[in-house]
This record gives sequence, C-alpha cells and structure tokens, in this order.
Amino acid sequence: MARVTVTPVMLLLGLFQYKILFSTSLASRQTNTVDALGLRNDVHIAKHESRVILSWNNNLTEEEREMYSVKYILRYKFFNSSHESNERLQQKEKIIRLELRSGFSARVKTQLFAKGTEDLIKESSWTEFTYKAPPVYIQNLSCIIYNISFFNCSWHIKAEAPEDLQFFFSYRHTRKDFECQQYIKNERKKNIGCHMKEIYFQPSRKINLNISVRDLRSNSRRQSYYKAFTPQTIEKLNPPVNISISLENRSIKIHWKPPPTIGSASNKCFLYQVKITDHKPVNVSEEKYEYPFHKPPYKCAAQVRAKKEKCIRNKIWSEWSEPVFIDDEKTVDITLLILTLFCLLVFLGCLLRCVCRRYRCLEVIIMPVPQASDNIRTWLAAEETHCQKHFSMQVEMHSEIGLGIPEEN
Repeated sequence: MARVTVTPVMLLLGLFQYKILFSTSLASRQTNTVDALGLRNDVHIAKHESRVILSWNNNLTEEEREMYSVKYILRYKFFNSSHESNERLQQKEKIIRLELRSGFSARVKTQLFAKGTEDLIKESSWTEFTYKAPPVYIQNLSCIIYNISFFNCSWHIKAEAPEDLQFFFSYRHTRKDFECQQYIKNERKKNIGCHMKEIYFQPSRKINLNISVRDLRSNSRRQSYYKAFTPQTIEKLNPPVNISISLENRSIKIHWKPPPTIGSASNKCFLYQVKITDHKPVNVSEEKYEYPFHKPPYKCAAQVRAKKEKCIRNKIWSEWSEPVFIDDEKTVDITLLILTLFCLLVFLGCLLRCVCRRYRCLEVIIMPVPQASDNIRTWLAAEETHCQKHFSMQVEMHSEIGLGIPEEN
C-alpha cells in the first residue's frame, strides 16, 4: 500500500510549516507559556479502497515521551453532516471509512498527561486539514437478507451522474468474491439494484460490497464504492411460527415459536410485538403473551412479528404473521343469533308461498268434495233397503232354529 503525503500548497503551508504552541491547562488557571522547543505535526493521508488512513508525527523529544503520557484528540466531520466525531487516541494513526461520502474535515491536537495521575499538563492548539474524495454518483445504498438465503441490494443514481456510466455490483464474503446474479434496472436501463438467491452467510463475517462505476464509452473503470455490512444487522426475519391463542381464566393467552435465522437462535436475541384486535402493538421479550380482559370478547384475532435487537442491533421488523382467531361459544351474541334465525324463517316462509302459488298446492288441498248424482243416490237407497231386508230374514231364521231345539230335547 503506498503512503502519500498531501501535496496541495495550502495544506503544506498549514500542516508542515505549522508551529504548535503548548500552553498550560485551562484548569490550572496559570498564564499561557510558550514551549521553547516548537512542536511540528506532519499529517499524511493514504487511501485504500473505501478507507482513508490518517497519520501524523511530531517532534517530541524522548525525554518528553518518557516523562509524560502522550495522547491525541481527533475530531472529524463528513461533508453534508452535522455530526462531529470526537476520539481520544494513544496511537498516531486513524482509519476513516468513507463508504459513499465525498470527504471530511478533521483536526487533531496533542495532549501531555502526568504519568500515574493522568492530570493534564500541556496541550497543543488544533491542526486542521480537509480530505476531498472523488465524486460520488450513487446514494441511499441499502441491502437486506430475507428467507435465509435471499439477498437484495438497491441504490439511487444521482442526477449529476454522466449518462455514459453504468454500475456493477459484487461482494466479498469469507474470502470469496460473488458477482450479481440478476440486476434491477430503471427506465434508462441503468443498474439500480441486484437480486441474489441461494446465498448463505456466516453471521460473524462481514459482507464487503463493491459497486464499480464503468464508463461505457471508453470501456474503462472510473471508480469504486465500498460498504460493509454484518449479515445479522440487515436480516429481515420471517414471521414467528406455530402461533396459538386461547381463553383461560379471563385472559387471552398467546404462544409462538421464533422464526429461523442465519445467526444465533437463542431466545434472548429476539424482540417481539403482539397485536390483538382493537389494541396497540405491545413489545414482548418472551415467546408468550397474556392479556387480561374484563368483558369477554366474542371474537378476536392476534398477530406477532419479530426482529433481533439484543444479541445484535437490527432495526428491521418481520412482516406480521397471519391472523389467528379465537371464538368462545359461551360469549356468542344472543341477539344476533335470534335475528339470524328470524330472517331464515321469513325467507323459508316466502319461499314456500312462492312454490305453492307456482304449483297450485293450496287449491288441491282445499278443493271441495263433489256431491253424488240422483241415480247414484237412488242406487245407494235401493242397496240399503235390500241389505236391511236380507238382514231381517237372517235374524228370523236364527230365532226359529233357536226356539225348535228345546222341543226336540
């Protein structure tokens, strides 16, 4: 790796010829004094991929190094950012990762502490410098891992990007390089994302992304952008599984199992949210939740989602699980049941009436019986008279037989 010294004239004037004056600590409330031996800091900058390596030297004597504990205060702020990082270092080197940033401004100063007590003896004034990176033509780079083995990355191309540029995606993981399997393109046929499947990650090893910018007109590589992710921090979990819900002792009890994950499956790693009908989601750290109620609901649904937050910081929630419903027969609304039965009876009555009208069922049922004609009446009367005469003759014959039997005896 080549180490280069910043060469612009202004930076040389500001850094290499800068005299740092030591003063007493403000806490001591003594008058400022100038060190007889001036201190000069030389700042060097070396860039390697997405990293900028800062290093500085001073001309402290060996006697001062042995007498005092030397530390350095480094403050730096990226362009277009209001946050300033503040670090106290013992070494004279710092690696700053640019990723998709266009540069930063920084300042460093030296502090001398008494050994053993850590009391501040002297400190220098600030040495300031600025690093400006090559133009960055993409922004909003984001990646996500889902369904264990699916990997998606997307980015936006800035409006000022030249038309002839094309963007190519690759990444390095476990010392292996992987090219994009399927690009996602915009209306101008520019690559704005990459989709990959059947990819498996080791959760403890970082994913080092590389987006190469190529000039299609000259078929040459212009520059590359780098960014690193820890797999577990960009994993979107599946919803929890085996969700069950029940009513027990005037409480709604919900149980579930954690979803599969590429990292640790310890119960302590997961954070859950439970959502019950007509209630706000509740954060839960265990695989169960109990909600007491005063008025038993006749029907309710529960959903659960998950993310990893304790073992490793992850801000991506899973999707909500499918709703799981519960019905309690003892709490069915009686009014609704009666109304349903009444409507059903009315419907059946109307249907029966329509059928009877269609096929004239009522006319058949209430049709009057026709009266017999005169000939039939005469025949029936003659038959009745004949039967009566025949019956009378039989009675008389039986009477005569009955009376004659005693005489013979």
